[in-house]
Amino acid sequence: MVFRDRQQAGTLLAAKLERFREARPIVFGLTRGGVPVAFEVARMLGAPLEPMVVRKIGAPGCPEYAIGAIAERGGVWVNPEASREAGLSDEDIAALAEHEAVELARRVRAYRGDRPFPDVSGRTVILVDDGIATGATARAAARAARRAGAARIVLAAPVIAAASEPELRRDLDDVVAVDLPLELVAVGLWYERFPEISDEEVLAVLRRASEAGRDVEAGEMWDGEWMGPDPGPEPSEEGEEQSPGP
Repeated sequence: MVFRDRQQAGTLLAAKLERFREARPIVFGLTRGGVPVAFEVARMLGAPLEPMVVRKIGAPGCPEYAIGAIAERGGVWVNPEASREAGLSDEDIAALAEHEAVELARRVRAYRGDRPFPDVSGRTVILVDDGIATGATARAAARAARRAGAARIVLAAPVIAAASEPELRRDLDDVVAVDLPLELVAVGLWYERFPEISDEEVLAVLRRASEAGRDVEAGEMWDGEWMGPDPGPEPSEEGEEQSPGP
């Protein structure tokens, strides 16, 4: 199917992830395009939203051809077959990764500021992107989450290339998609509107998520047990409050 935009895609994806609600997951949007999709997932699951900063390592002269990817928290994944085809040595790949690390660090500062990477120890993490062809950035993000102590890592995207799914499961505990096409030439072809996402738009989405989270904390007291203030004395057996003494 073709999605109208990232918002609609995120809403449809969230319905596929409903079974993870009870795990109280942390939702990460892979930057940049995955953040608007992840916002809808986090909103519908009542989960916090965080950015996961990733950068593709492109082949020299053909940057769209991913030979690997890096993520914050030291997540790295390299495709050995792609690097051999490109004739790259380990030193070449390290140099390319170091170049991408400069922009990755800038984006971490821009999106996260002084806040530390969230504590995911023992938690379920849902990594969300707007679409996955080869899965290089997704696998680097998964390794970053694993290094940070996540107990379970789920990859979710509106569209994932069917040929990539088995490989993705090597680094992920679960993979969820709305559509798994046999051929996926470009993720943008699966959207009617697929504009490039700017830093400002990422920050705007993260602010919306933060504000929504504060509203939930202030307004929703029920979480399987009473979490609000002391409701006062129990009513009498006759259903009336006890009268105060003279």
